[in-house]
Amino acid sequence: MYLSRVELDVYNRRKMRDLKDLNSYHGFVESCFPEEIEKGIRTRKLWRIDKLNKKTYLLIQSQIKPNKEILEKYGVIGTSLCKDYDKFIDSLEEGMKARFRVKLNTVISKSTGNKDERGRIVPVPTRDLADFFLARTDKNGFKVSPNDFDIFEKELLPYKKVNKKPYSLVSASYEGVLTINDLERFRQSLKNGIGRKKAYGFGMLTIIPYEK
Repeated sequence: MYLSRVELDVYNRRKMRDLKDLNSYHGFVESCFPEEIEKGIRTRKLWRIDKLNKKTYLLIQSQIKPNKEILEKYGVIGTSLCKDYDKFIDSLEEGMKARFRVKLNTVISKSTGNKDERGRIVPVPTRDLADFFLARTDKNGFKVSPNDFDIFEKELLPYKKVNKKPYSLVSASYEGVLTINDLERFRQSLKNGIGRKKAYGFGMLTIIPYEK
């Protein structure tokens, strides 16, 4: 498994005009793996847009290395990086603390009152965003104290299904300090992501070792 990053050339309008919604980013991420396209296969990939020190980055987690030239198509030339992620995941230990970041599609299914109908998908109210996250920690192999994380960004992101009207997906980005309390579950969460719409930039959990 590999973790890749490239700085997006966000001030180059000519370059960035193609990346107008989450579907465009999804298509671009898939295009970074021409070997899979040639073979007609598609492995799981997680990705996320991160902003750090006034720069914007695309992070991709994948089974194989992306094509560097394609990865930099919308990026600043020479800024792409790719690291072996398996070694890091294998080094984790139960009880370990780490700084984390994750962007989630913050929606819930609300009952319509009719048991024969599927629940209606609705956004999580702002006041409930913290509890929404905390309710998903234990089953994903980690715990977080209510005082040890922040919601640093809330967004409405453009999304369009084929032959349907475009709409927006709600998101909230969380960061803080976690403790691994179920190592195998946590490793699966890192590898497979958390929550909904993982193919569209949500659910990618990243961590770095915690240092006070």
